[in-house]
Amino acid sequence: MIQRVMERIVDQTIPQVVINNPRVDWSPAGNEVKPSPVNDLNTPAQAGADITTAREPDTRYARLLAIFHAERLADPYSPAASTFITRRFELDRQMSEARVQAMLEQGLSSPQFTAVARLIEKRLGRPLEPFDIWYNGFRSRGAYSEAQLDEIVRKRYPTAAAYHTGLPEILAKLGFSPERAAYLQAHIEVEPSRGPGHAMPPGMSGQPARLRTRVGPEGMDYKSFNIAVHEMGHNIEQTFSMNLVDHHLLAGVPNNAFTEALAMMTQGHDLEVLGLAKPDAASAALATLDTFWATAEISGVALVDMGVWHWMYDHPEATPAELKVATLGIAREVWNRHYAPVIHQRDATLLAIYSHMISDMLYLPDYPIGHLISFQIEEQIRKTDDFGGEYERMTKFGNVAPDLWMKNATGKPVGAEALLAATQRALSAVAK
Repeated sequence: MIQRVMERIVDQTIPQVVINNPRVDWSPAGNEVKPSPVNDLNTPAQAGADITTAREPDTRYARLLAIFHAERLADPYSPAASTFITRRFELDRQMSEARVQAMLEQGLSSPQFTAVARLIEKRLGRPLEPFDIWYNGFRSRGAYSEAQLDEIVRKRYPTAAAYHTGLPEILAKLGFSPERAAYLQAHIEVEPSRGPGHAMPPGMSGQPARLRTRVGPEGMDYKSFNIAVHEMGHNIEQTFSMNLVDHHLLAGVPNNAFTEALAMMTQGHDLEVLGLAKPDAASAALATLDTFWATAEISGVALVDMGVWHWMYDHPEATPAELKVATLGIAREVWNRHYAPVIHQRDATLLAIYSHMISDMLYLPDYPIGHLISFQIEEQIRKTDDFGGEYERMTKFGNVAPDLWMKNATGKPVGAEALLAATQRALSAVAK
């Protein structure tokens, strides 16, 4: 049912009357709408038998087109990178689009993708469905249910201030020295968030980074804590790469995928931070498979995002309706080329569901690149068993070319090889 809702979001066939309206019931499968029996529908306007099922307008695609036209206004003033696509890759990421696409397709065309899919199918005991691209069955929560984790976290962090107070202990469990943990606590402010979470970098040396996560009336739950650890990973990078670089003009990291990688890596240690689990060989193998599957999923999403922007540049006078048809076609084409041979269902449009396509222009490729970078970094830290020291050593290298940063960090350029090799080892370990 959720898949059908997603498909109707992408193709804009949800009836307009359904949106933000608790007075009607909607069947996503048949798209029928009727008055809800659990609401007050006594007034004639509410209880009328004829409820229009006219679909919502193509607002999703009108918004994207408006963004596209705004970005095109900058093209004449950027002769070295004359399209937004080029600016996002060559200037922002310091990586060519062709190279990024090749890295993403390397994972999707690998034998490991098919092997992991067959393993998931075996674990589920049924043929894969398109929504299984979000399979999370490799994630281990140990002996604790989510309700138990919620209770543990709420007692420990009833407020955002309590999380800030607990930062030295959290950072020490990650592997930072007491001195560095105190330094980071002094440079990170923790605030409650209305949204799921966010990390704001300092604007200048000496300013604090800001960590935001949701804190409910009963305290922080496990999901919010998990997000807080992710955002804290950003903050650690932001603090080191702003204040410890050799020259201020080098502040930062090569591109956004690097800070996402560091945050995702930190987030993966959330249970250790709570003192509940330290991964053994079996759980480490499953974590590798989880990272690989997540990378495979978001790689296709990124390819759709890239394809849509190329289509808009090729059809600058397109209408929202035409862009919608094109986006659905691109999503199906990417699915049929990379996913249908593995999942054995064609023409799925789920890869176009991400709101990032509308709100964060060409941001989505940062996620799969981030997964690849995160895995390379994690492998290096495993070799040294010095999380805090390696984190600092890597991040204070600053905003240099991506491959130079990665060679300094791990000895090799950015690539998919480390994750593919580890996935193969994990598959062998799980099969034993």
